Amino acid sequence: MSTNTSDRPAKITTQTVVDMKQQGEKISMLTAYDFTMAQIIDQAGIEIILVGDSASNVMAGFETTVPMTLDHMIYHTSCVVRGVDRALVIADMPFMSYQVTAKEALINAGRMMKEAGAHAVKMEGGKPIIDTVKKIVDAGIPVMGHLGLTPQSIYKFGTYKVRATDEEEAQDLIKDAKLLQEAGCFSI
Repeated sequence: MSTNTSDRPAKITTQTVVDMKQQGEKISMLTAYDFTMAQIIDQAGIEIILVGDSASNVMAGFETTVPMTLDHMIYHTSCVVRGVDRALVIADMPFMSYQVTAKEALINAGRMMKEAGAHAVKMEGGKPIIDTVKKIVDAGIPVMGHLGLTPQSIYKFGTYKVRATDEEEAQDLIKDAKLLQEAGCFSI
C-alpha cells in the first residue's frame, strides 16, 4: 500500500492509479471475492481490489477459471463493491464474455459496471482483443489489461506457466503491452 496517503483522495479512481504511476508511487492490489474480505482489504488501505475469476478455484472448487460465468462474476463483484468505501474495484471479465464479438463484450462489460458496480474491468490478452478493448474504453468503461500468465488460456497452453521466457515471446509481450496502452487501458 502507498505510504503517502495524505494527498490521496477519499475514493481511489483509475485516474488516481495513473497519477500514482506517473509520480512513481507504489500501488497495491489484492484479490477479494466477498463483502467481509473486501472490508478488511479496504480498511487496510489497499488501493485496488481485484475480483478475480479465480473465484472459480478459490470459492467454487473448480480446477480452472474457465467455468466462471458472467453472472457468477457479477455476484462476487457486487458483494465486494458493497464492502468498499475507498478502494478501486476491478472485475475480471470471465472466459468467453469478451472473446466472441466486440458488441457482446461491450454489453457484458456494461453489465459488470451497471449490475455489479465495478469501477473497471480486466481482460486477458493482447493483439487479438485490441479492437474489443478500444470499443469498451470508448464507451467509457475503464479497462485493465492482463498479459503474461493467462489462466483463461489453460487449455491452449496446457499448463499455468510463465510466458515470455525467451526473447521472441518477450518482444511479443512488449508489443501487446504497447497495443493495450494505445487502445486505452489505464493499467496493465
